[in-house]
Amino acid sequence: MLIRDTLIKTARKPIRSFIARQGRKSSTYQQAIAELWPKSGLRLDEALDQSKVFGRVAPLTIEIGFGNGQSLLELAKKMPDQDFIGIEVYKKGIEQLLRGIEQQELRNVRVYCADAVEVLSNCVKDSTLHSVQLFFPDPWPKARHHKRRIVQSDFVNLLYTKLATGGSFHMATDWQNYAEQMLAVMTDAIGWENLAGHGNYAPRPETRILTKFERRGHRLGHGTWDIIFRKAPLSNIL
Repeated sequence: MLIRDTLIKTARKPIRSFIARQGRKSSTYQQAIAELWPKSGLRLDEALDQSKVFGRVAPLTIEIGFGNGQSLLELAKKMPDQDFIGIEVYKKGIEQLLRGIEQQELRNVRVYCADAVEVLSNCVKDSTLHSVQLFFPDPWPKARHHKRRIVQSDFVNLLYTKLATGGSFHMATDWQNYAEQMLAVMTDAIGWENLAGHGNYAPRPETRILTKFERRGHRLGHGTWDIIFRKAPLSNIL
């Protein structure tokens, strides 16, 4: 099984922010893939054609690492005039999202089971995304593992090319140290604006659905940090 997502390129070799593990695929997962993947799954070896996939061109959001998919399903249901793509490698989560799409008869959600960087690099056209969401990625808490964290300058630069001008990158984490790193990386990146103001964290917007795990964390006194940056117009950069 693959835990979390994304490939961070270095001069030597790729450093992945997930660990690959071998494991048996459940019969329910195999059934979901056989029955539902042809309707909602997307292929890594094909360029994303939004008009073909969704039958329209609407604001498109990609969520990286959607977990069990519940928040993505709820968001897609609340915003039928927008389209959503989830990227995940967690097999159980993919199964749950596929079944949710089918049960709720959602036509505005599709799924990649792949590495997020490979999807963005190989499938997504430049300047086409309305927003990218990254909620509670693996924090890799040990200092020697921080290089595995997904929010690094190379990844941020890749996102910049895929977002349309004014498009947003919304991150959330319950690890303060990671929140500080996210904020620092984004502040140093060229071409981005902090929607909460320089050096500030953002209040949680309604578009980020509270999960049961986050509500439990709040009851235990755990903090949560949201960071939202947008791709600035060229006139704001020059």
